[in-house]
Amino acid sequence: MAVRRLAPAEQQPKAFAFTAENLDWAKGQIAKYPDGRQASAVIPLLWRAQEQAGGWVPQKAIEHVAEVLGMPTIRVLEVATFYTMFNLEPVGRLHVQLCGTTPCVLRGADALKKICHEKIGHEHHVTADGTFSWVEVECLGACVNAPMAQINYDYYEDLSPENFTKLLDDLAAGRPVKTGPQIDRQLSAPVGGPTTLTGDVGTGAPATPQEPALADSDAKRPGAAGNVREEPTPKPPAGDGSRGRRSTRRE
Repeated sequence: MAVRRLAPAEQQPKAFAFTAENLDWAKGQIAKYPDGRQASAVIPLLWRAQEQAGGWVPQKAIEHVAEVLGMPTIRVLEVATFYTMFNLEPVGRLHVQLCGTTPCVLRGADALKKICHEKIGHEHHVTADGTFSWVEVECLGACVNAPMAQINYDYYEDLSPENFTKLLDDLAAGRPVKTGPQIDRQLSAPVGGPTTLTGDVGTGAPATPQEPALADSDAKRPGAAGNVREEPTPKPPAGDGSRGRRSTRRE
């Protein structure tokens, strides 16, 4: 893993402080922990500081979070430099995190990396208009839909050089884009739809018409509680249980 350092001094802002709204939010996070454990809120406070600073964590933000939590600055710096979710230098309005782990590479991530170099520049570079930056990251957990990238908070999966190029062009132009799989696939289901258990099992009956695939929002709707069970039917009494039992009492 590469060493993670803070941005050069010339890129650092002169000051940072939470807005009144963010400070109230931070106090709510701190209140979740017992007295003396305020340091446990360091990750959410750094995350909110990154959002306020435009997608990265300046040195002054680290110092401010340390002050709010009553922590030594070095302790907050250790957290910010350890977790790659925190960007330590300025990023574009659209920050592309391209997965470069084995499953994505095997399915063409190297070609996507070339597109990032061509359309954006080298890693961590911000385009002149401030729109794009990119970085190669470790596994983002969408291996079934490889290759994939995370852009800001959204996942874009089943990428190819063609649809990835179009995706970047549409985002830059402000056109609406589709998140998730960029091919005809339901979530992480097999490509092409279901291929098994499509008929009446054991009867040889033809397959019944398939219902429309669930949309992403439908698939996440809560169903019935899984711990609800019918009351068991009590069994009839089995007698006093004395038959056939050998007595151990001594006369």
